[in-house]
Amino acid sequence: MAWLLVIVAGVLETGFAVCLKLSHGFTRLWPTIAFCVFALGSFGLLSMSLKKLDVGPAYAVWTGIGAAGTAIYGMVFLGDLVSTLKIVSISLVIIGVIGLQLSGSAH
Repeated sequence: MAWLLVIVAGVLETGFAVCLKLSHGFTRLWPTIAFCVFALGSFGLLSMSLKKLDVGPAYAVWTGIGAAGTAIYGMVFLGDLVSTLKIVSISLVIIGVIGLQLSGSAH
């Protein structure tokens, strides 16, 4: 269950990163509100998961999901540059996230 919280928190991290861009420096109301909701949800779920998980693997999985998700969202929906090196790098991040998730131990 704790790993599920980390995964959902990572997806919410993607949401708050995208909303941060869309808020244009917190000058647009709805993206700013969405940023706050996603950020609070993401940090809240990560905090809950850390009661059961080691901080290193959990934090790395959280940031990895957020980074890869944000990069993919940017390429698909925001017109960010797509390159072979970027795709390979995102793939390596995802492989690393899976490895860290598998290595994480609950206590």
